[in-house]
Amino acid sequence: MDSRPWLKNYPPGVPANIDHARYETLVDFLKECFEKYPDNNAFECMGIKLTYKEVDKKSTSFGAYLHSRGLQPGDKIAMMMPNLLQYPIAVFGALKAGLIIVNTNPLYTQREMLFQFNDSDVTAIVILENFASNLESILSKTKINTIILTSVGEMLGPVKGMLVNFAVRKIKRLVPKFQLQNTVTFGYAVSEGKKFIIKEFANTNEDVIVHQYTGGTTGISKGAMLTNANLVANMIQIRTWMQQELVEGKEITLSPLPMYHIFAFSVNCLAMLSYGAHTVLVTNARDINSIIKEFKRNKISLMTGLNTLFNALLNNENFKTCDFSTLKITVGGGMAIQQAVAVKWKEVTGCTLTEGYGMTESSPLISVNPLDGSGKQGSIGMPVPSTEIRLMNDDGYQVGIGEIGEIQCRGPQVMKGYYNQPGETAKTIIEDGWLCTGDLGLMDADGYLYIVDRKKDMILVSGFNVYPNEIENVVVMHPKVLEAAAVGIPDEKSGEVVKLFIVKKENSLTKEEIISYCRINLTGYKVPKEVEFRDSLPKTNVGKILRRELK
Repeated sequence: MDSRPWLKNYPPGVPANIDHARYETLVDFLKECFEKYPDNNAFECMGIKLTYKEVDKKSTSFGAYLHSRGLQPGDKIAMMMPNLLQYPIAVFGALKAGLIIVNTNPLYTQREMLFQFNDSDVTAIVILENFASNLESILSKTKINTIILTSVGEMLGPVKGMLVNFAVRKIKRLVPKFQLQNTVTFGYAVSEGKKFIIKEFANTNEDVIVHQYTGGTTGISKGAMLTNANLVANMIQIRTWMQQELVEGKEITLSPLPMYHIFAFSVNCLAMLSYGAHTVLVTNARDINSIIKEFKRNKISLMTGLNTLFNALLNNENFKTCDFSTLKITVGGGMAIQQAVAVKWKEVTGCTLTEGYGMTESSPLISVNPLDGSGKQGSIGMPVPSTEIRLMNDDGYQVGIGEIGEIQCRGPQVMKGYYNQPGETAKTIIEDGWLCTGDLGLMDADGYLYIVDRKKDMILVSGFNVYPNEIENVVVMHPKVLEAAAVGIPDEKSGEVVKLFIVKKENSLTKEEIISYCRINLTGYKVPKEVEFRDSLPKTNVGKILRRELK
């Protein structure tokens, strides 16, 4: 069969392959964007805008400050904040200084933070003050010696910033007291950095520039090492797929998904720069009214999101009063788009809700439907340019059209490997550079891919990977638990939620006790929504718990 049957159905103007060597580094790409669109608005948050020139200058100052503190190219810096103007400035500045970005979910618990920082050898961090108390609790157990604190309102101007910070700090549960020593504010770092320059250093396309954490396909949290070449390639793949729909220098894009997530990082933070787009940042995507406010304040032409977010918007009557006349592209990723949501989105907005597919390990985009609505409902689309796909059975043979097999992909966007995890890397990237996704799928005669099931036990909650191993390892540390197993069960809002099966060690153990314990040790989306106690759990002959039987 044709090794790439999808090419005959590519959207007009989209080539089979991209020039993924166009830029040696991501910084070269950023430099071109900053020089090409200096006076265009680059990022906006809560009504405050920064031009490409301003982002360039501030990020250069921030990078110079990092060097002045003794940080060296190759050092790891954690970015722990929601969508704020500080985020792109800090990321671009750190990249200019040759540091490796470690995107960190700000809602992580102390346990999760400690693991990620130590696993990735983080020595510096930019963190929102709301989460500083958690950092204070674990700081002595990490290698972090450079701490840059920021607040939600720090870059919103003196009056607006003060009002926003006051409103945030009134909510005591969001800002616990902390006494971190030897910290500076983000504003101070940018201002002080003007006194210094970024030192020259070698930077090649194979250098790792991001550690993006994922459970991979085997359930142990790992840092996917993404190189200059990986992120440049995926940025060009994304840009190329959109080129018939977007106009350079004219687009306003909405980014409600957090940029610490690989989807928004690659699409909204990076690829949209290539169009000179004006990206509107939403700090809290759960605040539906704030998203609606941005639709009414700006003429949005592109939006990315998750099925749960689109569904929430469609169920808000105020959203239906927005002007969607400029909306050209809506892309959903992270989780499956439900047909009912896609149909209703088209009815309400007049814009097709396009589904794509990817993994952290592929920077992330692997496949996507055409943006003009000519794709196939329920499909995850066609592989993007310069990407090969094959479907393999358990015996290691490639299956034919319409047959089910594990989706494997190969392309310039596939990661270098997992940081300090050669064994796990070898399981995931096999001979000749094929990435094993762990997803079972099939391809039709037109080259469209469909997800059928997961080969592994990963649970997908609102676009976030949740791995049973992690939950089980936490739960069995509870003194009243003998055994535990976690599985995913269907949920109308989030796609799946976690259900926990437990064998008690002490009869006094309650569901409420387990949920409370999990909330202390796991991020909110990982906390089980259901708990069931059993006398025993189904096992194989060698004692392995059979999660699939529980499902």
